[in-house]
Amino acid sequence: MKICVCGKGGSGKSTVVALLAAEFQRRGKRVLVVDCDESNAGLYWMLGLDAPPSPLMELAGGKKSVQRTLRAALSANGDYQEAPVLAREHLRVGDLPSDYVRGDGNIRLVSIGKIHQTLEGCACPMGVLSREFLKKLRIGHDEVVLVDMEAGVEHFGRGVDTSIDVVLAVVEPSLESVSLAERIRDLTSGAGARFAGATLNKVGPEATQNRLGKALEQRGILPLATIPFRNEFVQTALEGSQVEPMVVQAEVRSLADALLTGTVAATPS
Repeated sequence: MKICVCGKGGSGKSTVVALLAAEFQRRGKRVLVVDCDESNAGLYWMLGLDAPPSPLMELAGGKKSVQRTLRAALSANGDYQEAPVLAREHLRVGDLPSDYVRGDGNIRLVSIGKIHQTLEGCACPMGVLSREFLKKLRIGHDEVVLVDMEAGVEHFGRGVDTSIDVVLAVVEPSLESVSLAERIRDLTSGAGARFAGATLNKVGPEATQNRLGKALEQRGILPLATIPFRNEFVQTALEGSQVEPMVVQAEVRSLADALLTGTVAATPS
């Protein structure tokens, strides 16, 4: 199963990905985390790794090489979306050179690439590479792929989500976050994936939780689980250390259950 975790910037997508990775590992699943966020650099330490993997963009020849491939395809047929940038037709994690995969045990991390320089150009090559890698990636029945997606919905426009099985929205207590979750739900159907619903994150008082849940339900979005605001996660963010799943284990178990059992999000009334 390939699960894409989406939401607005700062909603806690990476934290949710790290928590789910630990929970799926606890259940005996082999977990591959795919970092598709070209700006957030902290996912590797949230997973307890001491360094990030080399970006897959380097395996594809580098961003400039990919840009040349896309420009050639655009000139030839007016469409760069299907331009191949990876040599293999099918991929498994074991096919990747060791520099491009980090982790031991049942949690491994790969990274598409990051923006490093001013005037480097747009992130389109990252989007094309993300889509192609996820499309060609083959997984076994005991494997789960968790995609930490870039903020917003541009990835839908690039077609990254067309190779995803399930989309999960992460929603923090704000109208902007709720509205974006609604947009994510609508775009998911066009990508051919299943919209599972939303997890409420960084939620404080019960009244806030109830109000946020009601706002989602009014938009036909099923709240799957609530991850409360925890000072431990603030400390983790300040220290750059591993996310500790035990402090919200019951909530994350509930979320994982909903994802694995195919809970269907509510539809608009």
